[in-house]
Amino acid sequence: MTDGVVDAHVHLWDTAAMRISWFRDDLGLPARVGPEDLERAVATSPAPVRAAVAVQAADTDGEARWLARQSATRGPLPGPVVLQYDARPDDPHAWAGMAQAVIDDDVATAGTRVAGIRLAVPGGAADLTDVVGLDALCEGLAASGRVLETLVRPDQLPAVAALAGRHPALDVVVCHLGLGTGDPDASWRDALAVVAARPRAHAKLSGLHRATSDDDALDEAARVAAAARAAVDLLGPERLVFGSDWPMSARVAPYAEIVERTATALPPLDGGAATAVWSGTAAHLYGLDAP
Repeated sequence: MTDGVVDAHVHLWDTAAMRISWFRDDLGLPARVGPEDLERAVATSPAPVRAAVAVQAADTDGEARWLARQSATRGPLPGPVVLQYDARPDDPHAWAGMAQAVIDDDVATAGTRVAGIRLAVPGGAADLTDVVGLDALCEGLAASGRVLETLVRPDQLPAVAALAGRHPALDVVVCHLGLGTGDPDASWRDALAVVAARPRAHAKLSGLHRATSDDDALDEAARVAAAARAAVDLLGPERLVFGSDWPMSARVAPYAEIVERTATALPPLDGGAATAVWSGTAAHLYGLDAP
């Protein structure tokens, strides 16, 4: 691990201020997660976290504006934000859908640091044809120097690759390796290989950890290591970024342990490769200063 970390995947929310569509009390998550909570969590990291990318947790305009304000009014934590895509087909100027107004404010004020849009469609069509305005979204992101993030299941990865092929000037980032807590089987690896063939495709080493007991620890370590090794083999370390998926990951292990588990799962990397995974590539993708 290098001396500094850019965490490319954290979440913030406040259920008293906005509706989080998937939030339930039985999930064991706090009702509010603010910048101060993030600062306390990352302070435990075995390597200093110098910036974090806050990814919108749900899909409402109010939440997007709230998250953007956290970025605009704080220091490096949180840093840039990635907002959710929710199409606005009746507005031809809204290539970013629900997030368009926040992006327009970002351009006007240079304050909220909207670095990208996330397409979260794990329940959608395998070929992504049910996503309204997808190519317009990609064109707008590429033209404005922002990234497209995708939260997809493994059988949707070839469609992500096809999208990247249609928009070669766009940086595409696959959240959770397109795998999440699933098993890194041959079909997933083959699908990730199709994505890796696109030179501006990237992936996050995030959301992979699932074991919460010592009984499962060995199987967990082997599974995550297999996924990380495949990602390094296919994409190379220069197209991978670390993401904690905090505070979702806190249901599995504390922040420091998630960092350590990820470091253990990765194959040996030399100094430049390690820097790319832990900070350099994320700094480039999300518009942060070079490490």
